[in-house]
Amino acid sequence: MLRAGITALACADEAGRGALCGPVSLGVVVVTASTPAAPRGVRDSKLLSPAQRRELMPRIQAWAPHAVGMASAHEIDEIGIMAALRLAGQRALAAVPLAPDHVLLDGNHDYISEPEQPALFGQLSPLCTVPAVTTMVKADVRCAGVAAASILAKTARDLLLVELHDQHPEYGWADNKGYGAPDHLEALARLGPTPHHRVSWRLPTPG
Repeated sequence: MLRAGITALACADEAGRGALCGPVSLGVVVVTASTPAAPRGVRDSKLLSPAQRRELMPRIQAWAPHAVGMASAHEIDEIGIMAALRLAGQRALAAVPLAPDHVLLDGNHDYISEPEQPALFGQLSPLCTVPAVTTMVKADVRCAGVAAASILAKTARDLLLVELHDQHPEYGWADNKGYGAPDHLEALARLGPTPHHRVSWRLPTPG
């Protein structure tokens, strides 16, 4: 894509969309024609162990301009998951130290750009000017920059869930990272949700 007149490409991917608690996060890594090859071992975060992702994180941060934006469980409940993904994406783009002129986003839906038609709810003022966005299915497999962004997004979110685990150890977040694992579902059915759960979602409840 850099050969198509794009000078600074923001490679972007999200983590936590399907979790039951915690934020959704979006990582951005900006590459240019002078960016060297990605650190060895960078690939789709789902293909790496947590230890491998943690080892790669500082190497990616030293490799290219980057940022991670998040939207909280409360924000997801207030505005919906798609608007929350947009909020996380715009927070990341606003924070990245090198402004991109194009975004390559993993998936088949552009949730970062402002919608042409106002949503029924969850319409927010944009945090930044979003450049043109190209979506690509399996971009985290096909593009090293998007793979790097996926590692940053997932690792940052995982580290936060490990911290939150200490406040609510019954839910097993250090291991399940807020997803619907059996121990997490059992704790929800027994104890109910915490302030970090997405209560607008269909969660198991006591009784």
